[in-house]
Amino acid sequence: MGYIIKMEFKTLANGIKMPMVGLGVFKMPVDKTKECVLAALKTGYRLIDTAQTYKNEKEVGKAIRESGIPRKDIFVTTKIWLPDYSFEGAQKATKRSLDALGLDYIDLMLIHQPMGDYIGAWRGLEKLYKEGACKAIGMSNCFPNIIADICETVNIKPMVNQVEMHPFFQQELNIETMKSYGIVPEAWAPLNEGKRNLFRQPILTEIGKKYGKTAAQVALRWNIQRGVIVIPKSDQEYQLKENIDIFDFKLSDEDMKKIATMDIGHSEIVDLLNPKFIKYVHNFKY
Repeated sequence: MGYIIKMEFKTLANGIKMPMVGLGVFKMPVDKTKECVLAALKTGYRLIDTAQTYKNEKEVGKAIRESGIPRKDIFVTTKIWLPDYSFEGAQKATKRSLDALGLDYIDLMLIHQPMGDYIGAWRGLEKLYKEGACKAIGMSNCFPNIIADICETVNIKPMVNQVEMHPFFQQELNIETMKSYGIVPEAWAPLNEGKRNLFRQPILTEIGKKYGKTAAQVALRWNIQRGVIVIPKSDQEYQLKENIDIFDFKLSDEDMKKIATMDIGHSEIVDLLNPKFIKYVHNFKY
């Protein structure tokens, strides 16, 4: 009972199906989160992505309960942060998220940044996964070398790696590496936060005219066709509808090649390799 009923899914390594379009609630004000998540669920979204550092898990949980949609039909992702990166810490942090969300299980728990003792934290998530508290576990912000190292180290490989991916930062090697290990790629900031005038970008706009779609819809569809899950953020009803209305057209090979020429090969949102950023992450309090 939503605005859009058509959805595509990716099957994770353990057989769980994950919606290919979801709502990200990063930097969403606490007082607007419940209302926005409810609007998204009404529109047809079934994937909601939050994190402990976003400070809005409680509101996400309230929206899920008030929506009237069966819990089994909603896919909830959250993430733990550095102070809890240890075998025991990851388990305690997951319990906090369960309490905040008011849920019995988390569909996908991610390690937010591959820094500090993330391998110790991963061991803790492996235990929770075996116990059923997390239906799937994964990583976030891992470049190809990091994701490969993790996969060669741990017992249970990450099922998802959530990273920045959009037409200006395409991360082809990362996608290839993930797929070689059976990991599903997921894109945060799939619209580049509007940078480089993405919403009016000539290549995307011209392609969109052929299908009666916007530049944003073309950018999202491009990632979908690469097998990448997307979690665009919006608190505007028209954008919520637009961002999920991308399953009634298909980009041609020529379209995909044109978009491939837009890649600048690096992020303009955050430099994950900058030592100053590493220091910031280690000292960030929430």
